[in-house]
Amino acid sequence: MASVNDLGQPVGEQLFGWRVPPHPPRRELAGSLVRLEPLAAERHAASLHAANQLDSQGRNWTYLGYGPFAEVGDYAAWIDTNCRGPDPLFYAIVEQDCDLATGVASYLRIAPPSGTIEIGHINFSPRLQRTAAATEAIYLLLRQAFALGYRRCEWKCDALNSASRAAALRFGLSFEGIFRQAAVVKGRNRDTAWYAAIDREWPALAAAFGRWLDGSNFDSAGRQRVSLAALTRQARRIALGADDALGAAPDRLLSP
Repeated sequence: MASVNDLGQPVGEQLFGWRVPPHPPRRELAGSLVRLEPLAAERHAASLHAANQLDSQGRNWTYLGYGPFAEVGDYAAWIDTNCRGPDPLFYAIVEQDCDLATGVASYLRIAPPSGTIEIGHINFSPRLQRTAAATEAIYLLLRQAFALGYRRCEWKCDALNSASRAAALRFGLSFEGIFRQAAVVKGRNRDTAWYAAIDREWPALAAAFGRWLDGSNFDSAGRQRVSLAALTRQARRIALGADDALGAAPDRLLSP
C-alpha cells in the first residue's frame, strides 16, 4: 500500500525487514512426479531430443528464439553453449517414473536487489504436456523462488502464444499487459504479454497447487475432479481481495 512522505507525495510502502534474496542455487528440485536437474548436455540431451522428436511438426519451437534441432549433436552443442550459466538457470524436467528428461524450463532475468525473477524457456515435449508432472514442475520453480525470498515471479511470452498465456493464468499468475514491439524473434516482431505472481499471493496459490496435485483430486481414470484454474482463481481472490483491480482483470487479449 502507498503512504505519504514528509513532502505530501505518495510513495511506496516501506519494506521493513525485507532482505535481498540469494541467487537460486544450481541444485536439484525434487517433487513426487518430477525432479528438476540442472540441465547438462551429457546427461539430458539424448532423452530430451528423443522426446522432442514426438513433436513432428516442430510446433513447440515456434515462439522460442532457437530450435528446432534436427540432430541430437546440434541440440547438445546448443545446451553446452547456452545453458551452463547462472542466468538463465536451465533445468531438465525428469519424470520420476521413467528417469527420462522430457522437458526444459529455466529461471531468467534474476534480479535479487529488486526481488524479481522470471520463469521461462519452457519447452514441454508432447509426452509431458497436459500432465500433472508438468504442473508440478512449474510449482517447484514457483515454490523455490518465493522460499528464497523473491517478491515477484514473472512469466512473459509472445502475445500470440495463446497456449502459454492460458497456462500462465491456470498457474495463478495475473495478466499485467502487453509490451508492444518488445523484441525481434526469428526475424519477426514480438509483442510480449506479461504475467506475474507476488509473494503475498503465494500462500493461497501454493495451497491451490497442493490441493490440485493431491491424489484425491483425480478419479480412477486420472481425470481431475477440480481444475487448477478454478482453484487458482479462488486463491487470487483470497490473496488480493475483490477490490484489487489488476488482480481481478481478465486477460481479454486471449480472444481476437
